[in-house]
Amino acid sequence: MSFIKKPKIDLPGQLANKIGLLKRDYEGVLSTLCAGCGHDSITAAIVQAFWELSIPPEQVIKLSGIGCSSKTPAYFLSGAHGFNSVHGRMPSVATGAQAGNRDLICIGVSGDGDSLSIGFGQFGHAVRRNLNMLYIIENNGVYGLTKGQFSAAADKGSKSKRGDINQWKNIDAVSTAISMGSSFVARSFSGDREQLVTLIKAGIMHPGCAILDVVSPCVTFNNHPGSTKSYTYTRDHYHPAAETDFIPPASEIVVSYAEGDSTIVELHDGSKLLLKKAGSGYNATDRSRVMRYLEQQRARGEVVTGLLYINAELPEMHRIYRTSETPMKDLEFEKLNPGSEALQKLQAGMR
Repeated sequence: MSFIKKPKIDLPGQLANKIGLLKRDYEGVLSTLCAGCGHDSITAAIVQAFWELSIPPEQVIKLSGIGCSSKTPAYFLSGAHGFNSVHGRMPSVATGAQAGNRDLICIGVSGDGDSLSIGFGQFGHAVRRNLNMLYIIENNGVYGLTKGQFSAAADKGSKSKRGDINQWKNIDAVSTAISMGSSFVARSFSGDREQLVTLIKAGIMHPGCAILDVVSPCVTFNNHPGSTKSYTYTRDHYHPAAETDFIPPASEIVVSYAEGDSTIVELHDGSKLLLKKAGSGYNATDRSRVMRYLEQQRARGEVVTGLLYINAELPEMHRIYRTSETPMKDLEFEKLNPGSEALQKLQAGMR
C-alpha cells in the first residue's frame, strides 16, 4: 500500500504559496498507519509548515530510522530527497548528508524507541554537534510495530494494553536534550495542530539541531486508561509553558501583549520567534530555570508543551568545523584532492 500515490483532485479555490505550489505538492503517498494514529496528524502539520514557508521540496532531505514513525517520511514531500536508515542510525546519515550538501534543509523523523533506546547515543551526538536539522521524535511510549512493548519513553507506573505496569523511570527527551546542550528544544501534541505547525516552522529555520518531541498516541496499543501517552491523558494534563509565534524575516512584528509578557528571539536569518509567557517567570532562554520548571511540572504529571528552550547563539556544525561555504558536492576535484604536496605541507605543520 505504501507505493500507492494519492489521487490529485483539482478542487476550486486551492491556494498556491509564494513559489506557486499547492499544498498537495508537499504530500506523499497514502498512509498505511492505523486510522487515528497521531503520526498522521504530525505528517499533516509538516506538509502545512513547508507549504507555508514556500520551501521547494527538492531543497529538502528527509531521513528516518525504523518504526511506525520512520514510515512517515513517505507520506510527505514526495519531491524531496530521502533515506530510510537502519534502527537508531538516522543521525549518522543526517550528519553525512549535511557534510556533503550543507544547502539541503534536513528533517529527521524518529520515534521514542528509535531515538531513546537503540539510537540514544546517536541522538546525543546529533545534539552535541548541533547538527543543522529539524529532529522530530514521534513519541507514543511503545514499540508499535512489535505489538506494544514499553519504550524507554514510557512513564514509570503507566499500564500497557495487556495490563503490565512499567517499573522503569522514563527517559525524557526534552530534559535530556537540554542537559546535553541542545540549542532548540520543544514539545507538542499531535492533536494541537496550530502549535505544532508553528514549532515545526521555527525548527526548520533554526540554525542548529532543533529537537521537537511530539506526544503522538498509538491508538492500537497505547490509548487506554492507565496510559500516560493516550489522547485522554494528554488532553487532561496538557500544560503549555509558552505560546510561540514564528515571524518570517519579511513580516512586520505585531505585538499585542503587555510589555514584559513576551520575549523576542532573533534567529541568524533575520526571522524571529515571539514567545508569550503562559506561566509566571518562565524564560525559554534560561537553561537552569527551564530545567527546574520541567522537573516541577513533571512531578505533577503535567505534559509541558511549547518552545521550552532556545539558544540562538550556539554555533551549528558547519560554523564549529569551519567547513567550506560551497557544498562538497559542488567543489572541484582539485580542491577535494589537492595532492601529495598539500598533504606534506599539512603534516609539516603538525610536527
